[in-house]
Amino acid sequence: MSQQDLKSQVMKIISDHKIGVLSTVENNKPHSRYMTFYHEDLTLFTPTKMDTEKTEEIKKNPYVSVLLGYEEKGQSDAYVEVFGSSSINDSQDLKMKYWDEAFNQWFQGPEDPNYVFLQIQPETVRLLNLNGEKPQELNL
Repeated sequence: MSQQDLKSQVMKIISDHKIGVLSTVENNKPHSRYMTFYHEDLTLFTPTKMDTEKTEEIKKNPYVSVLLGYEEKGQSDAYVEVFGSSSINDSQDLKMKYWDEAFNQWFQGPEDPNYVFLQIQPETVRLLNLNGEKPQELNL
């Protein structure tokens, strides 16, 4: 598969799946949880509170892993694995762009200073389990 075809497949999975698993590092061990993801090209954004363990873990070790795409259909489900570094982004433009009324249960609106995003800049992106093929890595 060409790199352009691979990127198209990756982008389709990222676009079609907003819920995925974010893994950070806590005490030199993986710490995983489900999160909601948005994207701009291959850069991922996930909303969170500034005063959570996720932000503390990322301040200590910015490297994360994200899994997106599995749909419980079995062994034929393709999914994307993203390895990258994360940073905290409190851009008001980003907060307004991705604000959802469902966030009202955690935040006092898009201006809430505790409402931030983890921005994940991919270093490696792999497409796995596509039609039984071997994992394929997107060159970044």
